[in-house]
Amino acid sequence: MSTDPAAKPPTDNQALLQWVRETAALTKPDRIVWCDGTEEEKNRFTQEAVAQKILEPLNAEKLPGCFLHRSNPNFEFVHHDISNHIHVTGHLDWVLNFASPASPIDYLEFPIQTLKVGALGTHNALGLAKAKGAKFALTSTSEVYGDPLVHPQQEDYWGNVNPNGPRSCYDEAKRFAEAITYAYHRAHAVDVRVVRIFNTYGPRNRVNDGRVVPTFINQALRNEPLPVFGEGQQTRSFQYVDDLIEGIRRLMDSSFTKPVNIGNPTEMTILEFAKLILRLTGSQSEIIYKPLPQDDPKTRRPDITRAKEVLGWEPRVPVEDGLKKTIDWYRSLL
Repeated sequence: MSTDPAAKPPTDNQALLQWVRETAALTKPDRIVWCDGTEEEKNRFTQEAVAQKILEPLNAEKLPGCFLHRSNPNFEFVHHDISNHIHVTGHLDWVLNFASPASPIDYLEFPIQTLKVGALGTHNALGLAKAKGAKFALTSTSEVYGDPLVHPQQEDYWGNVNPNGPRSCYDEAKRFAEAITYAYHRAHAVDVRVVRIFNTYGPRNRVNDGRVVPTFINQALRNEPLPVFGEGQQTRSFQYVDDLIEGIRRLMDSSFTKPVNIGNPTEMTILEFAKLILRLTGSQSEIIYKPLPQDDPKTRRPDITRAKEVLGWEPRVPVEDGLKKTIDWYRSLL
């Protein structure tokens, strides 16, 4: 453990070091402490931070074990489940609701929680925006189109969703979230933005996220088989995370209140994508075929005409360039 900023970090993990550098640049801490992450050390540092008034314990009856970060006056962190009432003091300009499991392995394991955060969580976040007179943004999803019968998908397409299948917990949670967002817009004049996000990838996604990009990359880097469902002819469109962030920012800075697709219209089959990952990683992995999951969409490609016309936005990062950056990051974790 070291608290000396000039001391050599006790790790060679370049991804972790880059994350620390970026976080330090944003939060400007007085010091950086390297520790082994044990529960004992976590408790000791938490107690030390409370004693130095870096962390302020919140109401233990409402939020046990949660703290408010005080080391940077421009940053406050509150650990909270938005399925419960949200209370934030002071002025707010924006309320951006990103809260939801998004990977099938997550929302299939927690279907009720996924529905609650999409319904109750969005309701609570909208209530906060209404109370503060803040602009509200909902991060919706291309999954509101379900297994689409229209291709590519335009924002005025209502979708083809199984309302009671295993994936419905996510699809319908987001569809309800959109519905209540526009109800608040019409009934309470809340200034809303809705971004429908298509498949997004990039560094810092979990290794075991379960979605196709991290799965294929990590399997390939370990020379393990790449699992392709069905015959691999279902299509997807992949956008790099930097393009997504730029699209959301432009939408927030606009006055446009209707849904906007943010995605990369470059479309490929999953089998083509698997072969691309093998080429970019230089992997010797084989491709194996598994049964197709229920309600798995056969096609997915955004029509981004609205984003181009209203926001002047379109993706800038070619798929291969973004994948190379992402592969390098995952390789640094090995």
